[in-house]
Amino acid sequence: MKLCFDHFAFLARWYDRVISAPADGRLQELLAAEPGQIVLDVGGGTGRHATALSEAGARVIVCDASLAMVLWARAKGLPALVCSAVALPFASAAAERILVVDAFHHFVTPSPQAAQRQAADELLRVLDPVGRLVIEEPDIRHVGVKLIALMEKVLLMGSRFLAADELANLFATAGGRRVTIHHDDMSIRLVVGDEQLP
Repeated sequence: MKLCFDHFAFLARWYDRVISAPADGRLQELLAAEPGQIVLDVGGGTGRHATALSEAGARVIVCDASLAMVLWARAKGLPALVCSAVALPFASAAAERILVVDAFHHFVTPSPQAAQRQAADELLRVLDPVGRLVIEEPDIRHVGVKLIALMEKVLLMGSRFLAADELANLFATAGGRRVTIHHDDMSIRLVVGDEQLP
């Protein structure tokens, strides 16, 4: 059961203060976005990652299902759209880079299994064949992440956290090429793309 409550509308005002973008730059390194490239930040919320990418010259578009989050991203001067990861409003092969950070486990409507499968298909559809997709998710093997998952269950957020092999298999089955997983502290980073990885 999921509450009819918009958790992200409630969190939007404080989101950047509570959850800041990491300073290590590893995500940007894996994404390898170049100036002028179109980058979709799917589930990008307030644009905490999009800001740095935009400042480096990428043409970033924040895509998020929460209007409140999108409004905060727009207030930063970022192009941002309200849309679902299962139905992105872009032509096929439109994006050279796609980033999904701490959001894939929230793709749960109409059901977690269906939404995550559809999101994988949709992300690969809009990705340029020689582009790159990077997804960062909490690593459910860690106790701290298990506690977060439990909290989100108690809050009836409907979240579904996938293990690294499940996430990799999902994208490989959807047709992703060169699917690799990187482990880093409490996160997993999935990379889909044909280009040489850094």
